[in-house]
Amino acid sequence: MTDPSWRKPAGALAIMVLIVVWCVLVASLSRTVGEWAWPFQLLFYLVAGTVWIAPLKPLLRWMELGRWR
Repeated sequence: MTDPSWRKPAGALAIMVLIVVWCVLVASLSRTVGEWAWPFQLLFYLVAGTVWIAPLKPLLRWMELGRWR
């Protein structure tokens, strides 16, 4: 059995920081987005709700394997 890797707790912390920063960014735009017509608001929140997932794949790969690619 191998020793636990430091990458997993560091990666978990990075994921939590990413989520908090993304939420603050999106919430800070809510006043502006709230003035848009509802279809544009829907599109914005659909995109904003899924875009944050993009950096997770390389981060999870790094946590597991120790490399980005």
